[in-house]
Amino acid sequence: MEEDIASVIRHGETSRVQFKLSFTSQKEIAREIAAFANSHGGIIIFGVEDKTGSVAGLNYDEIQTISRELGNAANEQVKPSLYISTEVKDVEGRMVLICSIPEGRSKPYKDIGGTIWIKQGADKRRVTENSEILGLFQSSGTYQADLAGVPGTSVRDLDKTAVESYFSKIYGQVPDDFETPAEKMLESLNITDSSGRLTVAGLLYFGRHPQLRMPGFVIKAVRFAGNDLGGMKYLDSRDIEGTIPRMFDDGMNWLKSWLRRPQNGKGFNSIGDLEIPEPVLEELLQNALIHLDLLKPAAIRLLIFDNRVEIINPGCLPGNQTVDDVRHGNSNPRNIQLARFCLKTLPYRGLGSGIPRAFSLDKDIELVNSQSGNQFTAIIRRLPDDDYVSHTGQNVPQSGQNVPLNGQNVPQNGQNVPLNGQNVPLNGQNVPQNGQNVPLNGQNVSKEIGDIISNVPEKENIIARWNAILVCLTKDNSLSKEDIAKKLQVSPKTVQRDIAAMNDYIHVAWTGSMKNGHWEISAK
Repeated sequence: MEEDIASVIRHGETSRVQFKLSFTSQKEIAREIAAFANSHGGIIIFGVEDKTGSVAGLNYDEIQTISRELGNAANEQVKPSLYISTEVKDVEGRMVLICSIPEGRSKPYKDIGGTIWIKQGADKRRVTENSEILGLFQSSGTYQADLAGVPGTSVRDLDKTAVESYFSKIYGQVPDDFETPAEKMLESLNITDSSGRLTVAGLLYFGRHPQLRMPGFVIKAVRFAGNDLGGMKYLDSRDIEGTIPRMFDDGMNWLKSWLRRPQNGKGFNSIGDLEIPEPVLEELLQNALIHLDLLKPAAIRLLIFDNRVEIINPGCLPGNQTVDDVRHGNSNPRNIQLARFCLKTLPYRGLGSGIPRAFSLDKDIELVNSQSGNQFTAIIRRLPDDDYVSHTGQNVPQSGQNVPLNGQNVPQNGQNVPLNGQNVPLNGQNVPQNGQNVPLNGQNVSKEIGDIISNVPEKENIIARWNAILVCLTKDNSLSKEDIAKKLQVSPKTVQRDIAAMNDYIHVAWTGSMKNGHWEISAK
């Protein structure tokens, strides 16, 4: 632990670490404590020079005095009062005192004069903007932005058909059929507030023209040509507007219109399976629509590249929630009322089950929580066109035609697959595709590899990636995992995970030295 503290000191001050040579005053230290509590917590290390990071150390009496003064500052100079902890560590033969301040649960924290402080880099600053102050209240759960009344609105701004449809679905009757006046019913459901204005949730879910009042609430959908976010060439760009249910439907339709539908062994006239499972897209799009940060309005972005789909939600995870929390279903909804509306009418499951469900269907999803950029991004990998294969081991037919691979059409009838005019060599042997024994490394294998893979109880997009890896290895069995990842435009970790998973069904192993070895593939 002493080595860890020494390393922290060597790296200097950050938004989570601050140095103090000695205790200054309760008022000054209270501001530092409040700033940490209003941000993401941190530590103050006493006995270290803040400008140079040199360890001066403290004696016994200094440690006792600072510990006492810290407790008084946290209890008497910070409102509401805050629990802190202290410990002493030996660094380079000198004693330092470490004060640990957790992220607060009752934000905003103020100094004795009523000023709110937050961390900004290694320093701190005053908070004066109303939206920032409301954001602190929101992160502590004492303020709900989606329940705020929208100025200038009334029940006249409601889409009556949408309201009646909601009531009919939930209660089996429209608002006018209840004994309670319709106005009271709308207020009790938080569609309107006590002044008769539409709440933010009511406007976004049932408003006739939500963007007239909240122009920032829109989906920006772009299909790029290539994989570069900064690229100027794109195939489609549009704004998707309306209520949340309308934006969800239109957003899903747009995503599906630009994603492939490989046949995956189905008949010619049947509709292919979406390359990314539809429930994955549903869960991630709903997540963006429901959990956006209403205090910092910005557009939701749906970006489709050749090798990935990105769904970007304005608003990082609330409070001290982490990506691991989200992956494991620990829910902390920012907009509780919007979540309630969606739970009744959309495929939204609530209870934090959406993201785990998405991962159960497609394990190649990356979640990125950017606090500095105030956004949460879900990245779903796609296979590039050149290496996209169905779970049958053949390239995916488009518009009923065989897909050219290196200038050659790929047969769809079980014949050998020509690559550059040649049958696929694997360790010097041609690989039959019609169920015959497959010679691998000079040995006949009793069951054809493609049949084994196609019968694996996994989702089609994962099987497609497995087959893409096998196609790479049939072309060159000396490729490294990094080479394969580059060809498929996925991460090396994904290739490593896929090869490990394939080994539950077939034998895929590297043999020989790292420099001169090769891959061996055989049935188990």
